[in-house]
Order: sequence, then structure tokens, then C-alpha cells
Amino acid sequence: MKELINYLLQFAPLNEQQIDLIESKGIFKEIKKDGYFQEAGKIPREVAFLTEGITRICYYNNKGDEITKYFIDENNLIVDINSYNRNIPSSGYIQAITDCKFIVFSKEAMKELSMTILIWDDIINKIINKALLEKVNKISPMLAEDATERYQNFFTQFPTLANRIPLSYLASYLGITQSSLSRIRKNISR
Repeated sequence: MKELINYLLQFAPLNEQQIDLIESKGIFKEIKKDGYFQEAGKIPREVAFLTEGITRICYYNNKGDEITKYFIDENNLIVDINSYNRNIPSSGYIQAITDCKFIVFSKEAMKELSMTILIWDDIINKIINKALLEKVNKISPMLAEDATERYQNFFTQFPTLANRIPLSYLASYLGITQSSLSRIRKNISR
């Protein structure tokens, strides 16, 4: 719980009563490798803070190919924010790549925190804005890069993730085949 509180304190000060309330609303949850936190077709009813492990956001395109949109590692919030806010089924999956541990807040708990802690909505909005900006900053450069540059930049930007993600997921994220990724890795290691 300490990681979550430290994370929230980056966005606004909280007093002891507010921290106690937040801690009382969080529920610990574990998901084994390859399990799902959220599945397509279901309405998200929880927000999670990942304390251990890596998840990926993925979907299936119209050809049935599995596409990895991005990865989320420790000390980040996880939710399909559009589906959660609009109360509609999600179009993607949130899958555990490794065994994962979360602190989970139900929609009811989030509403109670919003009604009790005056700055709660401001904190959540700052977190969402930060996440959206990071997402744009990750994706935009990739559009102009070739596969080798995308791979090298992934390693530069996410050195702690690179060796914890299966190659098939990394290839999907980079928009290349696994055999292309193997060739790139071989050429770089020379």
C-alpha cells in the first residue's frame, strides 16, 4: 500500500485521515501469468494499482491477429478509462504477462473517495493526463521509425521491461513479426 500512497502523493498532498480512507478501500488481488484483469466485452468495474509484475493491453484486429497496444509495469494505475467512465464494454484485454499483484478499488470505492476527499478527482485527472501524455510520447515517434529503431528505442525507454516480456508480445507491440524481431536482435548483437 505504501507504493500506492507514494504514487498519489506525487500529484497532491494527502493528510493521514485521507490516506487511512484510501488504504481502507483498497483490496489486494493477485493474477497469475497469462490471466486477465479485464476482458473484451465486459464493463470495467475496478481500477487497479499494479504493485508487482507487468501487464499488457491487447486486442484482436479484424483478421483475428492479436495486437499488443502497450505494456504497464509496477507503480501504475490500470483501467480501460473510456469503458470505465462510460460504463460500456471494453474492446480490449488487460493481461498479466508475469504473475501480478494489484491494489484494486471498486467503482463504489472510487465514488466514495471522490465524495469524501475533495482533491480526489483532481488527483485522478492528473494521473490520467500524465498517462495519456506518456502514451502519445511513446507512440508518436514509433510512426516515423523503422523496425530496428523501434526495437532500440524500446530498450532505451524501457530497460527494465525488455527482458521480462515474451518476444511474441514485443514483436506485436513493435508491429513486426517474431522472425523479423529475431533478425533485428541478431544483427544488433553482432
